[in-house]
Amino acid sequence: MPDASPATDLLRHAPGAAPATTLTVLTGASRGLGAAMARQLLRPGMTLLTLSRRPDPGLDAAARSAGCACSQWALDLAEPDAAVERLRAALLALAEAPPARLVLLHNAALLPEPADLQAQPDEELRAALRLGLEAPLRLSAAALAASAGWGAQRQLLFISSGLGRRAMAGSTAYCAVKAGLDHAARALALEHAQDPSTRIVSLAPGVIATDMQRQLRGADPARFAAQGRFDALHREGLLDTPEQAAAKVLAWLDRPDFGQNPVADVRDA
Repeated sequence: MPDASPATDLLRHAPGAAPATTLTVLTGASRGLGAAMARQLLRPGMTLLTLSRRPDPGLDAAARSAGCACSQWALDLAEPDAAVERLRAALLALAEAPPARLVLLHNAALLPEPADLQAQPDEELRAALRLGLEAPLRLSAAALAASAGWGAQRQLLFISSGLGRRAMAGSTAYCAVKAGLDHAARALALEHAQDPSTRIVSLAPGVIATDMQRQLRGADPARFAAQGRFDALHREGLLDTPEQAAAKVLAWLDRPDFGQNPVADVRDA
């Protein structure tokens, strides 16, 4: 069941700690890159709100040790209605004393079993599209509307992929989702071009040693022609650890030119 803590607890802080100045909303925080980013976001002045199917059992204790607030909401973003309404209500409740900075970090994604599109189960396709594209756009819309009067710095960061920019057979839905995030970032950047407080980036995080990579290199080569490429990345030691990739992504958020290019890659200069 979702954490039932009230929305007004979002900016609570540990005794003796400085009040939070940044609220970061992170999706897909239970494993891999998301879990690594969640741990690295536990910084002074930070409140972290995670939206994941399964809470991280050690994250709350790590947040207390770091002296910052953390709320974990157990929500299935493949059915995003509840998450959208709950986030909207939580942010509206902060209107009288909002944080100085709001970060929306959309990381959650689902990779269906690699295969040609016609071989994909319909439920897998539906979940991949809703979790990977519908949820981040609807959560962004709700958050932007609810925080419109805050006067805060607002950053939207979509975790994209090279597969959003280079098509690959056997991963049609995943390619479509990531390409959709890239183009959504371009359109949102145009919508907020006259608003210097709101910046948007769709960022490819590089190749990472995650369950998703394991799934790709373990796929049936007869159904997924690119399987050998992903196997080679692993054998040749070319994958970042989740912790390495998380550090690169979070460093991008702190760049003074964040949002100058709405579609970017952590390997860009």
